[in-house]
Amino acid sequence: MRLPLVFVLLTVMIDAMGIGLIMPIMPSLIVEVQGGSLADAAIWGGVLSTVFAVMQFLFSPVLGSLSDAIGRRPVLLVSLFVMALDYLVMALAGSLWLLLAGRIIGGITAATHSTAGAYIADISKPHEKAANFGLLGAGFGAGFVLGPLIGGLLGEMGTRAPFYAAAALSALNFALGWFVMRETVTDKTRRAFDWRRANPFGAFRAMARIPGIANLLWVYFLYSVAIYVYPSIWSYFTAERFGWDTRVIGVSLAIYGVSMALVQGWLLRHCVRWFGERRTVLWGQIFDFVAFGILAFITSGSLALALIPVSALGAVVQPALQGIMSRAVDDNQQGELQGVMTAVHALSMIISPMMMTLTFAHFTRAETAIYLPGAPFLLALVLMLGGCLLFLRASRSPT
Repeated sequence: MRLPLVFVLLTVMIDAMGIGLIMPIMPSLIVEVQGGSLADAAIWGGVLSTVFAVMQFLFSPVLGSLSDAIGRRPVLLVSLFVMALDYLVMALAGSLWLLLAGRIIGGITAATHSTAGAYIADISKPHEKAANFGLLGAGFGAGFVLGPLIGGLLGEMGTRAPFYAAAALSALNFALGWFVMRETVTDKTRRAFDWRRANPFGAFRAMARIPGIANLLWVYFLYSVAIYVYPSIWSYFTAERFGWDTRVIGVSLAIYGVSMALVQGWLLRHCVRWFGERRTVLWGQIFDFVAFGILAFITSGSLALALIPVSALGAVVQPALQGIMSRAVDDNQQGELQGVMTAVHALSMIISPMMMTLTFAHFTRAETAIYLPGAPFLLALVLMLGGCLLFLRASRSPT
């Protein structure tokens, strides 16, 4: 595998690890910095997570469009350098406001998923794009597994240790990129930076003018909101329904992360070759329907564990959709498109947790008329069905 591609995949993995690496210690760190109860810490933890997602939503199109103008290399390297400094600041933070500032900067520097996706589009032939986007998803999945695992182990050394580790990883990857990353934006594909396209709302309008893209972006949004039901309520759902402790929940999340990485890194390229991108999207949505439907009513924890690899088969949807949309836009719009897609994903991370947790709370409180811990999965199924119907309509468009 070429070293520049390794660097880009490591960048995405570190972005994912950076989120999970500090999750195990955030409650203790917030109590240490601010004092108060664990409930107070949970509120501030939610604020920090939301701010991080909002920054990704706002700045993903900016960094994507900027990479179309000045190149992928400087955007990725500068972001990694600032990220390393940001983690050092958070490691030394003695106030909640400094932690908040760190999460704001961290959300901006972690918005490079759009630039990484644009690089993948640059180096891929049209028929290779979906499979290579799958590698990007596999890198994210690996980071999703390794981050909380390493963070939990390092957390035993103190609440600041994971931040130092994240800073070191970012710095080492910056050094690798400095030596191996080559620029893929040429004078032929370079496009002037324009704030009207770079802000998320202007970028959405620009993409919507491309035939068929608007519907596909709605499909991507509905899919992202639906699939985010897993990280939003999985811990609460499994504790309520099956009585799982934190160890079993952690193992189940690791199984999902590994399964998703295998699906996107290996199985996806075969699915695209056998079925094509359109049918791969449809088959992935069918697997999601099945998983959501079973989880809504399941009562066996063992069966839920066995179902995890099946539910991960739906992970083919996102990279296959990326491949379809990437082939529909010009080479000088790849960064802008990936920025919009990353912003859509960030928006779903803002909306879905609140929607899913409120649904879970309504159907599990003591006075509820219908006790159904799996109700959020039914909501996700409805959203996925809407996306599937819209995709069938979009598939008949000129795109």
